[in-house]
Amino acid sequence: MTVVVFGASGQIGHFLLPRLRSRGERVIAVSREPHADCEGVRWVRGGLPDGVPTLPPASAIVSCGPLLPFARWLATAAPAGSPSVVATSSMSAQSKRDSEVPAERDVARQLKQGEEELAAACAVLGCAWTVLRPTLIYGAGRDKTLTPIARRAMRTRIFPRPAGTGLRQPVHADDVALATLAAIDRPANRVLMLGGGERLTAGEMFARVQRSLPVATLPLPVPAWLLHRARHVIPRLRGPLARLESDLVADNSELERLLDVHPRPFRPDANCWRDGDCAAG
Repeated sequence: MTVVVFGASGQIGHFLLPRLRSRGERVIAVSREPHADCEGVRWVRGGLPDGVPTLPPASAIVSCGPLLPFARWLATAAPAGSPSVVATSSMSAQSKRDSEVPAERDVARQLKQGEEELAAACAVLGCAWTVLRPTLIYGAGRDKTLTPIARRAMRTRIFPRPAGTGLRQPVHADDVALATLAAIDRPANRVLMLGGGERLTAGEMFARVQRSLPVATLPLPVPAWLLHRARHVIPRLRGPLARLESDLVADNSELERLLDVHPRPFRPDANCWRDGDCAAG
């Protein structure tokens, strides 16, 4: 089997490529930045949707990057052989749909549009498909949510702990990779929610991140009144702070039934905040 992977240099690709190689698959990894070929992986430089060179026939095509540009490339490129298609969306398609921040509502709209255009393209091409809609991803030190918080705390030795009772369900990037493999083998032809194996409050999530750090940090409680004030003073934090009391969770029942994937609970360690060092498994 030849598998084409877009966004292969990201946090999901970090775990997905070794797992594909261990199955004996030939991998064509597409990235905007140049990479040296390695055993079983041929790197191709290209950018979606218009800057992708002609690719050889593949049994499966995976996208771990921006969904809408990928869907539009797929519709235009019309790859031969009706390969199975697996693409990663985001729970932001739901959680940011009614955000008070216009830019976040636009993110949700583009994600939803990407899901719809991908399904339509696959229907025309006769491709079986699966879209995975994960919650907050962590595990490879490349996410833009928990890793920046962890690294800042390690530098300053202070860990801000905002009050937050909304439920969270962080999912390890390797579990997204495992779900991708399962979807290659057993396409669902639908959008599947993908959350971690445990639901916990936002406050407890931050506490576990702090406990996982390799250096001692001082917890700094951030009261609700200060968070409310920050929402009006710092525009870029308005959306995230507004969601601290909201539940951002996924129903994994379809994922488990159709793909037999059971994500791990949230048990981070120090390696999860080091770029590229968090081992699979």
